[in-house]
Amino acid sequence: MPSFIPGLQRLARYAIVLPVWLVLLVPAWGAAGGQALGAAALRDKHIALATQLASNHFQGPLYLESRESARQLEGDVYALVEHSFATVSAALAEAEHWCDVLILHLNTKYCRTAKEGGANQLELRIGRKHDQPLAEASPVVFSYQRVAVDPEYLRIELDAADGPLGTRDYRIVLEAIPVAEGRSFIHMRYAFAYGRAGRIAMQLYLATVGRGKVGFTPTAAAHAGEPPVLIGGVRGVVERNTMRYYLAIEAYLDALSVEPARQPEQRLEGWFARTQKYPRQLYEIDRDTYLEMKRRELQRQQARP
Repeated sequence: MPSFIPGLQRLARYAIVLPVWLVLLVPAWGAAGGQALGAAALRDKHIALATQLASNHFQGPLYLESRESARQLEGDVYALVEHSFATVSAALAEAEHWCDVLILHLNTKYCRTAKEGGANQLELRIGRKHDQPLAEASPVVFSYQRVAVDPEYLRIELDAADGPLGTRDYRIVLEAIPVAEGRSFIHMRYAFAYGRAGRIAMQLYLATVGRGKVGFTPTAAAHAGEPPVLIGGVRGVVERNTMRYYLAIEAYLDALSVEPARQPEQRLEGWFARTQKYPRQLYEIDRDTYLEMKRRELQRQQARP
């Protein structure tokens, strides 16, 4: 085996772990899939998805879809959450709260807020799913914009021009509206583009540690007594990470019900428990290993200026 292959395999793990959820892709990607819905269209989407939200294989009111084109990947989650819009807006409209969300993902090693030219940024380090020195993790800087914080519509955008291994144009957009009975309807999109290096890294990942992994979208009707055939490949990659980041939002919101001192631990416990509802797609490490790793990462994050 050529000597450079192990290094590429290691780097391939990084090419698929970076957060980017939501909407509005950069203009070079074209307008077809890149626009946020907006309040009115999001209300229409809530109505249109009523059947899927009421009955699905996610064990809750959630709908996920993904798309793949020549050099871009997108994943969308639409979900009802048992939190008032006021709670969702107050929690997710502040840049520093997003670090509490993003650090829950296995591959986010560090996150802090900063200012650049008066604008908010999120400075992340993305790495392996196990303990890792920060110097070995890849830096990614997201700009943070509160596009709309209205009484009945929230829209947040995070974007990063560059990521690891030739990936680029990361974009996270969150939209939310209030719905009946004190609940909220959320739309999250995860999206990024990649060039030749990113494509090679992705192929290596799918041929090695990612072989046999699946997403959530059925590709064929299941036979009686057999599990459904689920999407694999790069769409499986984007679906898994879209879900991991959406579940981080859920865990963050649910932890607000306990006193502040207990919230970090509640978020960690909540995120891991949610991922274990989908072990076929999302299981990577055991609970104790995850909690020990994340507690150390939180301590490191709090200790750094």
